Amino acid sequence: MQYSERILNTPSSFIRNILKVTDAEDVISFAGGLPNPISFPIDALRVSVDQAITKNGSRLFQYSSTQGYAPLREYIAAKYQRVHGLDIHADDVFITTGSQQALELIGKVLINKSDGIIIEEPGYLGAIQAFTLAEPTFHGVTLENDGLNLEELEQALQQPNVKFIYTVPNFQNPTGLTYSKEKREQIYELVAKYDVALIEDDPYGELRFQGEPLPYIGAGKLENSILLGSFSKTVTPGMRLGFIITKNKELLQHIETAKQASDLHTNIFSQYVIYDYLASNDYTEHVNKIISLYKNQSEAMLDAMQEFFPAHVEYTRPEGGMFIWATMKDGTSALDVFHKAMEQKVAFVPGDPFYTSKTNVNTMRLNYTNATPEVIREGIKRLASIL
Repeated sequence: MQYSERILNTPSSFIRNILKVTDAEDVISFAGGLPNPISFPIDALRVSVDQAITKNGSRLFQYSSTQGYAPLREYIAAKYQRVHGLDIHADDVFITTGSQQALELIGKVLINKSDGIIIEEPGYLGAIQAFTLAEPTFHGVTLENDGLNLEELEQALQQPNVKFIYTVPNFQNPTGLTYSKEKREQIYELVAKYDVALIEDDPYGELRFQGEPLPYIGAGKLENSILLGSFSKTVTPGMRLGFIITKNKELLQHIETAKQASDLHTNIFSQYVIYDYLASNDYTEHVNKIISLYKNQSEAMLDAMQEFFPAHVEYTRPEGGMFIWATMKDGTSALDVFHKAMEQKVAFVPGDPFYTSKTNVNTMRLNYTNATPEVIREGIKRLASIL
């Protein structure tokens, strides 16, 4: 069978492949970006399943609108009006099958072969994978402690046929870094100057356990702003519910066409259930419990790293989210460390898949949300023994 060059040139998910070999019970895994299952509101969701079926009957099992369940879109719009002060309405919200599908749909709609797209370096590997299917030219811009390197960003914006900038401004995956207020304002000015689309992917923004929330870079201010959100990190990832927010109606029309060609609509059963859960429970209280849980776990990992890691290993100190990024300043290959770590029954993600132009890098991503503090300490101790 002959396969397309698109799929042959698109890497399979490095993390998904790692998870296949780290699933053994005796392996301590910091590899997956998995929410802690003890945070799932199972009892409340069970009630919402019953309520959704009782109230809506056969509608839960029928085809539905491509744009998504109207009350859910209204809830999302009202939340962003209330919490972020954005002028958002239900018809600015489009429901997707997780925010990963949002990336795929954006790639289909905006990218022609060889078009330029600007991405953080290191950047979210799920976005790299989704956009690679559209065969773009990647322009990696160094992610500094406070956000994108502005000189590199302007150079990238001057390249031909640049369609958009993709960012994760809050508790970035993989680094855990957050853009500063000043850097956000400077990036806004550059985006406005060059009139390209700006994607702000924000699956972790609600999980802040330190510092003050910061305004979005372009959402609500730029005509070609695209804001992505998800319920995967705060309610449940298994129901696969994400969303796109944009004021650009023409873009939404094209997104709708692409989704019709993909899966017609996101699972309507999940949409009804999640809406009932959100409407019937104290969502803020639930998220605060997750924040407390993850704060404790992040502190456990940072304390263990400070105690056990050698001096040549530097690492980020996130104010929220799910990840810590470590750099071996002596140049040691993270892939080499990974194989040694697996012998010690501990796993992480080497930095390579988070770059579009580098290999054999000296960086690694560590996830702290899916293990107890005791297990985190033991895993970091094992990892430190081979660094």
